Amino acid sequence: MQSREADCYPLHRPDLADVIDGAIGELSPFDERFGYYAQGVGPETAILPAGWEGRFVKIQNENTDLKIGYCLEPHDLAASKLAAGRDKDWPFVEAMLRHKIVDGRVIEERIALLPISDERKQRLYDWIGAQKKF
Repeated sequence: MQSREADCYPLHRPDLADVIDGAIGELSPFDERFGYYAQGVGPETAILPAGWEGRFVKIQNENTDLKIGYCLEPHDLAASKLAAGRDKDWPFVEAMLRHKIVDGRVIEERIALLPISDERKQRLYDWIGAQKKF
């Protein structure tokens, strides 16, 4: 609800990320008409827990014209946001916890699967532990 941007990763054609930017990216006619845009991203864009590809959430319904989209499983997204550690990521994950979109215990399991140092993992575990109010 706070961002106008959605990251889109063309799963089977990562080379098309630039095409996404050009067609429906920021400041495109699509953005001007609908008020949001897509940013084409590649496999190097995010730090993700091992096995993330097997946990996709499939989106397909009448609103998608029965086209299929795959979204990151919310716990994978939360762990990735924490690994990125940008100022905007902490309140994002805090909101996910507060609204019970994710469970702290599962995020801890996903942190263990991140390709980051044990020291960084411990900082993330500590942060999750401090969020137990949710």
